[in-house]
This record gives sequence, structure tokens and C-alpha cells, in this order.
Amino acid sequence: MKKRLLAVLLAACTVFSLAACGSSNNSDDSASGEGSGDGAVQTVTDGKLTVATSPDFAPYEFYAIDEDGNPTLAGFDMALAQYIADYMGLELEVITVDFDGVLSELQTKSVDLGMAGLSPDPNRESIMEFSDIYYGGGQSLVTTKENADTYNSFESINNPDVTVGAQTGSIQLDLANENSPEADIISLPKVTDIISELLAGTMDAAYIETAVAESYQKNYPDLEIVMDVPYDVEGSAIGVVKDNPELLDAVNEAIAAALEDGSMDQFVAEASEQAAGQTYEGLLDDSGNAQ
Repeated sequence: MKKRLLAVLLAACTVFSLAACGSSNNSDDSASGEGSGDGAVQTVTDGKLTVATSPDFAPYEFYAIDEDGNPTLAGFDMALAQYIADYMGLELEVITVDFDGVLSELQTKSVDLGMAGLSPDPNRESIMEFSDIYYGGGQSLVTTKENADTYNSFESINNPDVTVGAQTGSIQLDLANENSPEADIISLPKVTDIISELLAGTMDAAYIETAVAESYQKNYPDLEIVMDVPYDVEGSAIGVVKDNPELLDAVNEAIAAALEDGSMDQFVAEASEQAAGQTYEGLLDDSGNAQ
């Protein structure tokens, strides 16, 4: 079985601070969220909720480009992160890294939360806690319209001569190894790289989260979602740093509030609309510009 690993981990990260409306900085050793009950919630930085994300996963997280070419961090994960910070009375700080970096930041307890379209995979429970599901999604097999009649089943892609892509460190990579172990599996750090390979004809098919695949399909009509990929956990959760049950409780309270008051539906609708416009997916350079 031939495997090729093309993943190159990005060492640099860009830090974005998004000021929370109505947020407050606490001078004591803890921050107490307005919806978190009587217990104080400890965070990595006093008065802040620090969130790691990988901005290459529209409509979850990406950069929206305005008329002047300026990138702004967007996506329904980022809108929910702001909602949670506001709910807890904290300032939001977002750290942008690649997907593997999100997992590493949580494992080293350098951040409070990881929000990157994470599925609550039991294999990750040693490095993070998982919040309640905040968005129900699915997994898909994607190819191009030209190849849709050829690569439209697990049997058709489970061949050493077929190149199959998935994001490094992701659930989709696990699904690729599980459902097409004989394929030439290519692991890339960004979904945008996978899309580029598909469109260029250098990759035959790829496993991509359904909402993300649908977003790309709007911008690249040559892409085709050929089938749903079965997966036991259908939905996305927030990764919460280990050994902080008060924070986990507060995050779950905020998620429940966002679902109940309709905010989450609004976040998804707005992010999907933005993702259909001019976007950039990936890390910015040292000057804060799209690379």
C-alpha cells in the first residue's frame, strides 16, 4: 500500500485579537462568565478567551476579502467564538495556525478553546475535552464533474492508481484510511490545497466535510460531491482545554443559548453567504496580508 505524505507543518502563526462587545478585563486571577453559574472560570489569560483556529475551512473559518483587498477573519466558528466570549464577559483573542497547530495548542494548554470544525473523535480525548455539538454536519467524497462517473464509490477509489486527498490530522484522513486503504492517500495541511489539486487534475478524489465541500462547490462549479461518507459522529464540537470543567460547562451553556435564541442559524447563514464571495483561506503573512 503506497502512501504519500505531502504535509508541511506551518511553524509561523498570526495572532488576531477581536474586541468583544461589552467585554471586560478582570484584574483578579479568574474570569467569571455571566452565564457560567457561581463558579469562577479560569482562562489562559485573565480577562480573555483565547481560541485557536485554522482559517482554511469555509464556511467554518476563513478570511473574507473586502473591496480594498483587506482580509477579515470570518466564519460561523468565529461568530460563535465571539458569542461565547461575550456570554462569559471576556475579550476574544484568536490565534490562527494550521489544523495540526490547533491540536497542539490545546495539548500544550496554550489556549482555552480550539474551533476548527472539530469532530468529537474519541482518539482526541487524551488532549482535549469536547463541548456539546453545536452544528450538525456530515462527510463527503468529492471529485470533479469530469470524473464524477468514475470516482463515485469506495470501490472505485480503493486502488493504488487512484490519488485520494484529505487534510492532515483530520477526521477526513481517518476516513480515507478506513474506507480506501489501498488508494494513494495524499495528506495536505490545507483544504484549499486539496481543492487546487482536484481542479488541476493531479488528485482524483478527496474526503471533505460536507458544509465545506458545498461552500467550495459554489465557488468552483467544476467540483462534484459524489456521495455521503458514513461517520458515527455527525456534527462539530469545540475543543476545550483539559482539566477545566468550569470552562467546559460555561462553553456548553453558551452553545445552548446560541442554539435556543437562533443565533447559530444566523451565524451559519451569514458565513455561507460570505464564503460565496471573495475569500482567502490559509495563514496571513507577517504583514497581515494574504500570501
